Amino acid sequence: MKGNINVKTENIFPIIKKFLYSDHEIFLREIVSNAVDATQKLKTLSSLGQSKGELGGLTIDVIIDKDAKTLTVKDRGIGMSEEEVEKYINQIAFSGAEEFVEKFKGKSELETNQLIGHFGLGFYSSFMVSKEVEFKTKSHTDAPAVRWWCDGNTEYTIDPTEKTDRGTEIIMHLSDDSLEFLEENKILELLKKYCKFMPIPIRFGEETFWEDSETEKDKDGNPKREQKTRQRIINNTEPLWKRKPAELTDEDYLNFYRELYPMNFEEPLFHIHLNVDYPFNLTGILYFPKVKKNIDPNRDKIQLYCNQVFVTDSVEGVVPDYMMLLRGVLDSPDIPLNVSRSYLQSDANVKKISSHITKKVADKLDELYKNKREDYEKKWDDLKVFIEYGMLSDEKFYEKAEKIFLFKNINNEMFSIEDYRNKIEPLQTDKDKKVVYLYSNDVDGQYAYIQSAKDKGYDVLLMDGILDNHFVNQLEQKLKDCRFARIDSDVIDKLIPKDEVIPSKLSEKEIESLKSLVEGQVDKVKFTVQMESLSESEAPLTITQNEFMRRMKEMSEMGGGGMMSFYGDMPESYNLVVNTNHPIMSEVLNNTDTDKQTQIISQLKDLALLSQGLLKGEALNSFIQRSIGIIK
Repeated sequence: MKGNINVKTENIFPIIKKFLYSDHEIFLREIVSNAVDATQKLKTLSSLGQSKGELGGLTIDVIIDKDAKTLTVKDRGIGMSEEEVEKYINQIAFSGAEEFVEKFKGKSELETNQLIGHFGLGFYSSFMVSKEVEFKTKSHTDAPAVRWWCDGNTEYTIDPTEKTDRGTEIIMHLSDDSLEFLEENKILELLKKYCKFMPIPIRFGEETFWEDSETEKDKDGNPKREQKTRQRIINNTEPLWKRKPAELTDEDYLNFYRELYPMNFEEPLFHIHLNVDYPFNLTGILYFPKVKKNIDPNRDKIQLYCNQVFVTDSVEGVVPDYMMLLRGVLDSPDIPLNVSRSYLQSDANVKKISSHITKKVADKLDELYKNKREDYEKKWDDLKVFIEYGMLSDEKFYEKAEKIFLFKNINNEMFSIEDYRNKIEPLQTDKDKKVVYLYSNDVDGQYAYIQSAKDKGYDVLLMDGILDNHFVNQLEQKLKDCRFARIDSDVIDKLIPKDEVIPSKLSEKEIESLKSLVEGQVDKVKFTVQMESLSESEAPLTITQNEFMRRMKEMSEMGGGGMMSFYGDMPESYNLVVNTNHPIMSEVLNNTDTDKQTQIISQLKDLALLSQGLLKGEALNSFIQRSIGIIK
């Protein structure tokens, strides 16, 4: 029998071929998914006593025939009668095909994807890679088997066929531009990507394995090992997220992580098992990975499934941005997708799911903090960037995480935010009644500055993370009467100024004369000379960098907009602080040899630059030669 598919335009197949999916390889997922659905339906009917005969083997077969240039997907599912073929195949499974085509005209590919998301076209995805598609099907009801054939036009042929087995066999005659799908490695790659956790066994090709011989022995009397082949099952039909957490061990979760990311050899820090059935359905397992500074956010991403069918690993919207560093799987039938299941559509459920994930993650962190504090502290360096990102991005997350955030000082001691404030008050409170949090981002490079702080009994935090610049800004806004100052942003007496003032041993005239000498030795664009009366024990010359300007510039380099961009364009600038109370300054002023004065000032200035890693090139070479001359 011949007939016409119930579409009143000749343009529908070109539209399907070009625009149905953003990536043509997804056709295999759709065809195999249909086979899984047919098998699941049969199992349901059988359990209800509404299907005849034994279920028998229900494995789905994927078969390549290079000679015939065909790719076949074969199931032993529910099958179809001729009437069902007419209903489900010959009338394309979306309403208003004409209206759809009208909407399509003049639209871009993106707009078309948004339109097509309201219809269901899984079987017809086969035409994206095929010049002809045929299938043979036999219903579980024992209705006569039929064969359906179409070459990509709206005309089809359907007639009786010989088929003894229940189920459906879809045979795709691949077009010349799609012959890559005849390669075993390509099909295996797609099956592992899209069908890895489908609930019905999927068989494809063969694999080799070793087995002990039952009859032959080696010279030591041990069974010889024989290489054998067997048909390959490519999927895990019962993935871990479908099982109950109570019956799983830590080793089970670790093995599943390795199954998800076989090329990632780092063990995750811990996991969260999600299992929600109201007001939406959501299952899954999320892992906290060890976060390295060179972590690639585009690798090993969270995978989204819909009833064990892989959808995407672009889960923006479902998972908040700051949780994109997590790994694992989410499975939900309640996340709305377009027809190709290749991107998410906005929906209230998505926001609910996102909020639930945020809550579960925060609860897990809180549980670890309270019940496994020692373990939590050991993992802190890996958790810190994630928690900071969340606190910066989400006010609700900040409120939860503020209680579990840890400060770490340069002695590797850890404190809650509240405990650390109690530790440094009142010693690190300045004359304006603000608590000053001193921090270092380079303990070795800022050693001298840290030592000056330690000499006064001050504590110094270690804040060398990639988000710390942004984070200290937030903390200054959130915490009461405080400010943060990097240890090298000023001399220590100015970082935490007290009421007492150290008088200068030099007169104003002497200070001006000394300032003139120093300014003559520096680049006035890059350095501002500051004369300060400090303790005699402080260095004669010190390089500092304004806290505010440096923060703005560094945040601009990380992508900050607005005024930060303005600061980012400004050249580097430093303060050269002269300690007028250091004994050597009086000696410089009292020295009548102007060359000697210049030499001493240059040497002190270069030592200060060297301590900050700012002495380079010709200037460094001049310093070395001058130092050798002084030693001689």
